[in-house]
Amino acid sequence: MKKTLGGSATRVRKRPVDKFEDRRMQLADAALVTLAEQGYARTGLRDIAERSDFTHGTLHYYFHDKAELITYCVRRYKNRCIARYDSLVQDGETAQDVLEAFSGAVVSTMIEDARMQRLWYDIRSQAMFEHVLAADVAALDRDIEDMIFRVVLRYAELSGREPSLNPALTYALFDGLFLHAVMNHLAGKASESEVRSGIEYLLGSVTRPV
Repeated sequence: MKKTLGGSATRVRKRPVDKFEDRRMQLADAALVTLAEQGYARTGLRDIAERSDFTHGTLHYYFHDKAELITYCVRRYKNRCIARYDSLVQDGETAQDVLEAFSGAVVSTMIEDARMQRLWYDIRSQAMFEHVLAADVAALDRDIEDMIFRVVLRYAELSGREPSLNPALTYALFDGLFLHAVMNHLAGKASESEVRSGIEYLLGSVTRPV
């Protein structure tokens, strides 16, 4: 809503492109539930339509094919995660604040979003075989890598240290820890304390005194 010169409120009309994008976001959020349950290979547009309030024709109107829908879904979810992690870390005033905020967010993601993370790893694996996924997945992977390195830089800055590894190697270490944690959680044998101690160890290992 916005005010007119006379002080009365008028409704701000959305442009057609905004409405189109809003609809895509609604469809993506609905599709994520089915995708997270069934995985990439077992899910088609018809499966998503059958498990949501949207028709197959509607899905096909807004997304060319399954690959476009899935990459859009995962990108939307991952971008929200990245924004959340950035916010938590930037609010930290000490290295310990950053450690606790980051490890807490990782544990929370492992527990609350395990199926979504499983979907991400599923799609990342599929991207090695399906070129239609490769570019989007690679771009998302770089975004996550950059986010992880921002955490490390912030931790290093507040603890009087500096990064000892490049962003790619740093990401590989944290990603390996998180993948292992998600797999253990889904198998019913995850340990929050092990994840937190693992993150503390890695933050100390990928930084060094200035």
